[in-house]
Amino acid sequence: MTLTRAERFARLRLARTDRIGPVAFTQLLTRYGSAERALAALPDLVRKSGGASVPPPPETVERELAAGQRIAARLLVLGDPDYPAMLEALDPPPPIVWTRGRIELLNRPSVAVVGARIASAGGQRIARGLAQQLGQAGHVVVSGLARGIDAAAHEGAMTTGTVAVLGGGVDDIYPPDHADLYARIADLGCVVSESPVGARAQARDFPRRNRIISGLSRGVVVVEAEIRSGSLITARLAAEQGRDVFAVPGSPLDPRARGPNELLRQGAVLCEGIEDIERAFDTLRTLRAPAPPPLIFDEGAADPAFLDRVAALLSPTPTPRDEIARALDAPVGRVAAALLELSLTGRAELLPGGLASS
Repeated sequence: MTLTRAERFARLRLARTDRIGPVAFTQLLTRYGSAERALAALPDLVRKSGGASVPPPPETVERELAAGQRIAARLLVLGDPDYPAMLEALDPPPPIVWTRGRIELLNRPSVAVVGARIASAGGQRIARGLAQQLGQAGHVVVSGLARGIDAAAHEGAMTTGTVAVLGGGVDDIYPPDHADLYARIADLGCVVSESPVGARAQARDFPRRNRIISGLSRGVVVVEAEIRSGSLITARLAAEQGRDVFAVPGSPLDPRARGPNELLRQGAVLCEGIEDIERAFDTLRTLRAPAPPPLIFDEGAADPAFLDRVAALLSPTPTPRDEIARALDAPVGRVAAALLELSLTGRAELLPGGLASS
C-alpha cells in the first residue's frame, strides 16, 4: 500500500521527535497503526508518563524537506515501495533515509568493504582490487566515505556501483578533501544518510551510520582495523543482523591487522579474494531466529505504579523485555507499552532485539 503524503510527512516528523529512535518509532507504528495517529496520541502519552518528548513543529519538517529538494535529494520513508528491502528486514529498520544518486543500487546485492582510515598502501590496494572484483561479479560495494580503506573501496567500484553512507546529512562531505569522491559517487553511485539534510556529523552519528552500512549488505569485509575501531563495530552489527563477516588477515607486527585477526579468532570468514566471499555466499547458511509474534500493546501500562516497577528492574546492562515480564508476572505487551512510555521520559532506552536499559 502506497503511503499518503500526509502519512509520509507524519513519519518524518515522528522520526525527528526527541527520544524517539528506530525502536520507539516501530513500536509506536505497531501500537497506533500509523504515524498520524501516533503523533495525535503522543501528547497524552507523554503527559501520563511525565515526559517532555515533543514532536518538532510542522515548519521544521517542511524546512528539512525543502533543503532536500534544493540539493535534489530523495527521501525514502519506511513503507515506501523503493525503501531498501535489506534495511526493512532489520529489527528495527531506520524510519527514514535521505539519498542522492541512483537509489536502485540500494536494492541490488551488496557487500560492504570497510577498514582503517590510516591504511597501508597494501591494504588500500587490496580494498580497491576486491571492490573492483565484487563490482564485476554484480555486487554493489558499500562503505563510509572515510579516508583509507573506505575511499579505496569506493574507487574500485565506482564504475560498477558504490554506495556511501554518511554520519552527517546527505550533503555533509566528510572529510572535506573527499569532495571530488563524493561528487562522483552522487553522480555514478548513491549517497545515503539517516541524519537531517544539513546536519554536520557528530560522534554519536557514526554507530547509526555503521548500522546502515552493514544493514544494506549481504556481508561485511574488514580489510585493516585496530581493535577499537568503527570497522569492528560495523562487523559486530553485521553479525547481529545475520550478515556474514569476512576478514582479510594481516601481519601480527602491524597494529592494523589486529582487528581482522581478532575477527578471525571469533569465527569470521577468512578473505584473501572474491573467491572466499562467493564460496561463503554459496555454502554458508546464516542462522536467523524466527520472527517474533506480533506485539500486542496493553494500555494498562499507563498506571504510574506499574511504570515505577518496570523502571526499578532496569539497569545499564540491556535486559530483554521478556525477562522483565517474567520478573513482574505481567504480560509482555504491558511491559512493552511501559518501556515505550518510560523511553519518552528518558527513564529507559529501547534497544534492538527487544532489549531495554536505564
